[in-house]
Amino acid sequence: MRIGVTYDLRADYLAEGMSEEESAEFDSEHTIAAICAALGNLGYEPDRIGNVKSLTRRLAAGERWDAVFNICEGVKGYAREAQVPALLEAFDIPTVFSDPLTLALTLDKAWAKRVARDQGVPTPAFALIEKPSDIATVDLAYPVFLKPVAEGSGKGVNERSRANNAAELRNTALALLAQFRQPVLVEEYLPGREFTVGITGTGEDAEVLGIMEIVPTEKAVAHGYGYENKEHWEDKISLRMSTDAEAMAAGEVALQAWRALRCRDGGRIDTRSDRNGRPQFIEVNPLAGLNPTHSDLCFIARFKGLSYEELIGKIMASFVRRHPELASRSAAA
Repeated sequence: MRIGVTYDLRADYLAEGMSEEESAEFDSEHTIAAICAALGNLGYEPDRIGNVKSLTRRLAAGERWDAVFNICEGVKGYAREAQVPALLEAFDIPTVFSDPLTLALTLDKAWAKRVARDQGVPTPAFALIEKPSDIATVDLAYPVFLKPVAEGSGKGVNERSRANNAAELRNTALALLAQFRQPVLVEEYLPGREFTVGITGTGEDAEVLGIMEIVPTEKAVAHGYGYENKEHWEDKISLRMSTDAEAMAAGEVALQAWRALRCRDGGRIDTRSDRNGRPQFIEVNPLAGLNPTHSDLCFIARFKGLSYEELIGKIMASFVRRHPELASRSAAA
């Protein structure tokens, strides 16, 4: 099976003048090479495509693939993660990972929380600030936690994210509105344990790969798994697999959210527990990072004794189950 690989290469955007934080979601050459090597070892024929503009040029030139392994984060717009799979859907080319609807929905954390909550998934009370005048309408118990509504890689999460009173809420909200030019999500602050749950599969076939606890060290930057803690995690965060009752409850919440949001093939769900130790849904990453040495989903796989190739194999096995018509062309089927 000839399988295209779409991605945003971080080095390209850094060369164009983006900052380290602005380009944090994009992938390294190391990651793309590892994905292609794993796909090749699994019996596929990987073909590097690149970003949405490269894909557009090649589609216009008449090129086609049996399927596309898509990890494009996109650059502009609230639906930026949906751009590549939407384009491929128009050309009837199947994509690994979630479809355009799910990727557009889940990038907006407030919309994702509303859909998950409607399906019975526990999530902390929240409000949305779209403009400065909305700040006065927030009616949540303090402390609260603020972050941009549609960013990944911990962008905008720092020592000012937890607000203990109305003045701190206003100052942080105004700063985030100005910096990211998008609405600000405000949640009731959860003081309990933080877990990120790896999931593989789709629908009823989805299963928890592993549950990893995020434990800040004394060098961690303030509250939460933010940009600084993610980007320079080695001395700021301790990562460990957890299997106690609270962790298993986090896994159940994550699986419930994964299915409610119709995520596919592989990714992560983040949870945090309330003061009573009850895990709550925070957000989903349906295009989880796949850096072999730096990404949480890969950490989880390694903790579970899986090689990188085996992780990619589980993701591809889910994809092929969704597309049995491709099985005869896949050595991995």
